[in-house]
Amino acid sequence: MLCVFDVNETLLDLSPLDEVFLELTGSADARRDWFALVIHTALSVTAAGGYRDFAEIAGAAAGAVIAGHGREASDEQRKRIGATLRSLPPHPEVPGALARLRDGGFTLVALANSPLATVEAQLRHAGLTGLFDGIFSAQQAGALKPAAAPYRQVLEAHRAEPGEATMIAAHDWDIAGAQAAGLRTAFLARPGQELLPGAAGPTMTAPDLAALADLFLA
Repeated sequence: MLCVFDVNETLLDLSPLDEVFLELTGSADARRDWFALVIHTALSVTAAGGYRDFAEIAGAAAGAVIAGHGREASDEQRKRIGATLRSLPPHPEVPGALARLRDGGFTLVALANSPLATVEAQLRHAGLTGLFDGIFSAQQAGALKPAAAPYRQVLEAHRAEPGEATMIAAHDWDIAGAQAAGLRTAFLARPGQELLPGAAGPTMTAPDLAALADLFLA
């Protein structure tokens, strides 16, 4: 089985960005507002059939959120957002769960919307690189998830049929995109994450990656 993992929030914990956005905006909720705007923008661009670099979207969204709080950020302050994003820790159960899946014979790959260099830096800092058989970015496909192209590039690279792969993500839109591309899906119901109302459910659901690994290995 080919296991395809989303990265931000699915594997990596975004909470270290809370302090950064609190400093930049004065609001404890600003990081969540920022990430929601990033995703909203990416979804809008993708639905319109276009493509924008995910890092550029993230930077523009940060500027908009900071400005919305009546503040301005220097270039150095904006760089701190990117630096923190590239050095996020994994959720506590992630390294062990990935190792168990790999030892169990599963092929593990990462697929993120972020540029490839960013994804590689994130996984390297989190100490996860050696657990993956491949690292992919939507940048390589010229389309952001949940468009079909990023999922298909992974399938083609590993010569797998859609039904032989499972997309693992903590985001409803990623689950929906993978389903539309024919992949099996596993939703990680991390705190604050919900499935799309009225949409077809994922193949399986688990509260975290350790519990999902138990299901896969059972």
